[in-house]
Amino acid sequence: MKVAMWYNNRDVRIEEKPTPKIGPGEVLVRVEASGICGSDVMEWYRIDRAPLILGHEVSGQIISVGEGVKRYKEGDRVALAHHVPCNTCHYCLSGHHTVCETLRKTNFDPGGFVEYVRMPAINVDRGLFVIPDHVSYEDASFVEPLACVLRGQRIARMQLGSTVIVIGAGIAGLMHVMLAHALGAGKVIATDLSEYRLEAAKRLGADFAINAKEDLPARLREINHGLLADLIIVCAGAPSAIAQSMESVERGGTILFFATTNPGAATPISMNELFWRTEITLTSSYGGSPGDYQAALDLIGAKTIPVHQMISHRLPLAKAGLGFQLVAEGHNSLKVIIEPQK
Repeated sequence: MKVAMWYNNRDVRIEEKPTPKIGPGEVLVRVEASGICGSDVMEWYRIDRAPLILGHEVSGQIISVGEGVKRYKEGDRVALAHHVPCNTCHYCLSGHHTVCETLRKTNFDPGGFVEYVRMPAINVDRGLFVIPDHVSYEDASFVEPLACVLRGQRIARMQLGSTVIVIGAGIAGLMHVMLAHALGAGKVIATDLSEYRLEAAKRLGADFAINAKEDLPARLREINHGLLADLIIVCAGAPSAIAQSMESVERGGTILFFATTNPGAATPISMNELFWRTEITLTSSYGGSPGDYQAALDLIGAKTIPVHQMISHRLPLAKAGLGFQLVAEGHNSLKVIIEPQK
C-alpha cells in the first residue's frame, strides 16, 4: 500500500509498505479521510523519531474483520481512536482517562496517512465509532479533534452565559469558538495575529475577533461592561499568549491551557496578583476519552458543530507534502484533509 512518510515538514515522501495483516479481535480499515493536526507539524516533538507515518484524525470503512469480532462487520463506516484507555486504573476510575498509561501506549498501525490501517483488538474494543449514514467521511475525521475540545471545555466548566476568549484561532481554536457558541456562551471572543483566521472565527461563531497585538484587557472592558473574561482558552503556545491570558481573566475565572509551548518555554506567574483573593483556576486538558469521541460524533451528526465549514483543502495522498506545508505555514489554510483513496 502507499503511505506518506514524514521526514520533516518540507520532506514528505510517498512510499510503499505492506498492507497490515490482522489477527483475532482486529479489523482492517480502508482510510477515506485523515486530517492533518497542528501537532503533526510540531517538528521539535517528532524530528528525532523520523521517518514516521503520522495521522490520527481518521475515518474509513472496515474491509476485513478478525476472528472473534462481533460488534463490527465488513462495510461499517467508522471513526477511529488511535489512543484508548484501560478503563480500570486509578486515573480512568477517577475520570482522567487521558492520563492513563495504557492510553499513552496504544495506537493504530501504522498511522492515518496511508491507504489501510490495522486496529489492534484493544482499539476495536473501545476506539471504533460507527458513522451515521448522513455523515460524510471528511466530517467524521473531525471526531478526534472535537473530542479533545469537548473534554477541554468540560474540564474548564464552561457555563451558560460566560464570556469566553479563545486565544489563537487555528483549527483547535476555531472548534473551541464553535463549541462555546453552541453551548450558550454569552460572548465568544477570538484573538489571533492572522486576519484570515480572525475572519474565519467571525464566520464560525465568534461575536468579536480581535488582533492579538491590541490591548486585550482594555478591549474586553469596552465590550464586556467593564469586566474581563470568565473563561480563557489558550490555543497558542507562545509565552506572550499565556501572559495575555493572565492579564485578561476575571476574578473567579478559569484559564484552560490547551496548546503546548516549545521546549524550555517558561512564563513567570505573580502568585499574589494572579491568585490571592481572585479565586482564579488554571487547568489543562489532553486528548479525549471514548465518551468524548461518541459525544463529538453525536454533535457532528446533529450538525450542532458544522465542521465541514472549516475544511479549506482536500488533497490526495500523493499531495500530502503540500498539505503539511500548508498547515505548517498556517497562512491561508484551516483544516487540510488527506483522502488516500482519491
